[in-house]
Amino acid sequence: MLNDPLSHGLWEKTAPPAPETAVLKTDVDADVVIVGGGYTGISAALHLAQGGVKAVVLEATEIGFGGAGRNVGLINAGMWVLPSEIPNVLGPVHGERALDLLGNAPYLVREVIGKHGIDCELETNGTLHCAVGASGLRELEQRFREWSARGADVRLLSADETAARIGTNAYAGSLLDMRAGTLQPLAYVRGLARAAIAAGAEIYTGSAAVHTERKGSRWTVKTAAGSVSANWIIVASEYYSAGPWEAVRNEQVLLPYFNFATAPLSDSQLKRILPGREGCWDTREVLSSFRMDKAGRLVFGSVGALRNTGRTIHRDWARRAIRKLFPELGEVSFESEWYGQIGMTPDAVPRFHRFGRNVVGFSGYNGRGIAPGTVFGKTLARLILGEIGEDDLPLPVSDVVEAKYRQLKGAYYEAGAQIAHFTGARL
Repeated sequence: MLNDPLSHGLWEKTAPPAPETAVLKTDVDADVVIVGGGYTGISAALHLAQGGVKAVVLEATEIGFGGAGRNVGLINAGMWVLPSEIPNVLGPVHGERALDLLGNAPYLVREVIGKHGIDCELETNGTLHCAVGASGLRELEQRFREWSARGADVRLLSADETAARIGTNAYAGSLLDMRAGTLQPLAYVRGLARAAIAAGAEIYTGSAAVHTERKGSRWTVKTAAGSVSANWIIVASEYYSAGPWEAVRNEQVLLPYFNFATAPLSDSQLKRILPGREGCWDTREVLSSFRMDKAGRLVFGSVGALRNTGRTIHRDWARRAIRKLFPELGEVSFESEWYGQIGMTPDAVPRFHRFGRNVVGFSGYNGRGIAPGTVFGKTLARLILGEIGEDDLPLPVSDVVEAKYRQLKGAYYEAGAQIAHFTGARL
């Protein structure tokens, strides 16, 4: 996208084409205008259109340009923080609602994919959270106790069981989450968009929102060449927010994340390395993630940006890390490399904001956008359709507050990742 191979890498090479869209060049009337063409915005448009509501999506660049088209493709359940901590952050009522909704969110992703026949390389064999050393195993034991007490389909695997599933003896154990899985992220959001358009939604790309104003009971969102008038606005631009809702970006701290993809592995290698196609990530502070795509490419990533000295440092580190995990692969070559920006809230918990009368949005997915974006988009549609009230939402209303020292922290994370990967440190 934008002639930049570092933006979407493998996913742009292998995703089905996006549905045909155009730049907004006229004045349009709608019931709801949605700013942002990622998982949340497109899911909201799909579910609104299915409910008979006219929804118009304004995307500044292309469908899935932000985190939706760049992430590693893990369909995670829940949030980063432990389940027991969520009620302390959100309160007992919203905490329980959020745990239930986000814990089961991957099932909605599967349902939407199946209902609309979305071709996105869906794998439903779960994910493996991999323990690095004794401390990592203790963390996973705690997660297992808390999620299993809530009835989640999770299993704590021994070191030997983990080795059999991954093909390496590097881990002290793992937490298998059968709610979760993997998919081709750009293919998924493009498939969502195709389904939304088929249901009656309109999507305009290359159409950034630049100004908003309220006239009577309706809002007008203006772009460079057109406008949309609607009763409701959904803000779904997440960390890539700019213009009228740049505050959403400013309440988060940047965490850059990169991925490399190898050439397809041989049949014999695929029988030993991730034969079940689970998605994996580890318990290090500077974590790593890895998975297979449909063609058998190993997709491997970690914290950091592929710019300046980071590109060489992270590429060399990825080769060393893969060789350590899977010595049989020897010196690997990479077909693709790309990176994006994860927005992290101070407490690693998402937000629900009411920006004005009938202007709402969820944000702050903390690197877990696929399932939360899908389910939060549906939740916003249900709110506007009148199926639920604001008092029924999974998150309380919160003010938009700029994160303290956000630019300094973002620079620290980027530099820290380079240092960690240059030295090989395990932080």
